[in-house]
Amino acid sequence: MKFLLISTLLPLATTAYAQVDTLSYPAERQQIRAILHQPGGYRPTPACRDMVAVGPKGDISFSEAEWRAAQAKEKAVFKSIRVVPGSEIIRVYNGTSAVANWLADVRLSVAGQDVALKVRRLEVYIKQGSTWCRVAGQGTQVDEQLFPVKP
Repeated sequence: MKFLLISTLLPLATTAYAQVDTLSYPAERQQIRAILHQPGGYRPTPACRDMVAVGPKGDISFSEAEWRAAQAKEKAVFKSIRVVPGSEIIRVYNGTSAVANWLADVRLSVAGQDVALKVRRLEVYIKQGSTWCRVAGQGTQVDEQLFPVKP
């Protein structure tokens, strides 16, 4: 009976730990946090131009150049993207890949109209040598009527 109880609870406990592990790899976690908070936003190096991004209308871009072209086509000009302090959840796997979830305070202009909104971002990073590269990203506008956001 004791064996059955332990063999049932141990996988559940380790699974729960893995789902909430936001402490492992502190140096790598800090590197990702620095990328999120850098002035002017993420700027990929030439080695990091390969990515998949999903735009606000569900459009998919398979490179940074495609993503920028999609923004120009929609007449979207980002004025600022600010990380809401304390909203970052960063998980690092094996020291070479990371998933970052964070809340962005976004200011942009769409076809000449100023827009301010909150966006929940999910980004995937891989480490190429000593450089972290964002290889995937998607944002979802937060409906502040349903889910009020406190800065």
